[in-house]
Amino acid sequence: MSGMAWIDELESVPSAITVGKFDGVHIGHQRIIEQLRALAEPAEPGAERLSTTVVTFDRNPLEVVRPDRAPVPLVSLAHKVELLRAAGADRVVVVPFTPETAAQPAREFAERVLFDGLGARVLLVGDDFRFGARGAGDAALLRELAEPRGARVESIDDICFADGRRVSSTWIREALALGRIDEANGMLGRRHLLRGDVVRGFQRGRSLGYPTANLGAPVEGFIPADGVYAALAHVDAGTFAAAVSIGDNPTFDGVAAKTVEAYLLDVDIDLYDRPIALELVDFVRPMHRFESLDQLIAQMGRDVERTRERITAATA
Repeated sequence: MSGMAWIDELESVPSAITVGKFDGVHIGHQRIIEQLRALAEPAEPGAERLSTTVVTFDRNPLEVVRPDRAPVPLVSLAHKVELLRAAGADRVVVVPFTPETAAQPAREFAERVLFDGLGARVLLVGDDFRFGARGAGDAALLRELAEPRGARVESIDDICFADGRRVSSTWIREALALGRIDEANGMLGRRHLLRGDVVRGFQRGRSLGYPTANLGAPVEGFIPADGVYAALAHVDAGTFAAAVSIGDNPTFDGVAAKTVEAYLLDVDIDLYDRPIALELVDFVRPMHRFESLDQLIAQMGRDVERTRERITAATA
């Protein structure tokens, strides 16, 4: 993955570092990286700029320590790295989170990884930041270790919406699970993305006059609530408006529990075995079971027109 390095591949360089899961790289995470970049600037003319370094993990630590409580990630590791780089990180360092990582004492992780391994000169963490075995490490321990090294620890602020609720990956998952795309996109600071390779489906859409591109498993990105969505489809031939159906297609029997298929408006392209990325723009309607194919075809026509209207409004 471009712009990413595993922890054992790096040499120590003077760095401003922040550590976290960064699932979704939402507006709160983006603000952290902005603050980190500001802290990396030299305090005096002619001094060296620090490398802005984001330390993250190859999986949510809960997948190891409490797998029954581990949430579905909002983005893949590859996409997370892309987003962190786009947000301004000079380096994205990935720590494999294993049982051994979970058992590593907090002091050892800080000394061997952050200070000696990566060259921390500034650490940017939340006041509730915890790390190391049983979460024993905190900002106070980092300050204790930083002072004799001439390093410092800075605090980050939560990013809240008008109602005072803190922007979080959990809240974004909740919004997506309810189909509230506008709400999720607002917290992400971009449109939620699903991507994968196009595979052959049952080709029912083509027989109905609406050929769809079916995303094969696994789909990258948190799959939102069942329904029809207006989206922008990015393929190697360009970007097109698309009506995206997510769900089990209740009108037909024998459909997998969760499918993602996109009908690209005003174009007919052979996309089999090619990558596709879907930016979800708006929720169009929930999934319904139709009593006849005629009812389904009529509704698909309405879905296309609503999709066209939503995409036009969003891109005007």
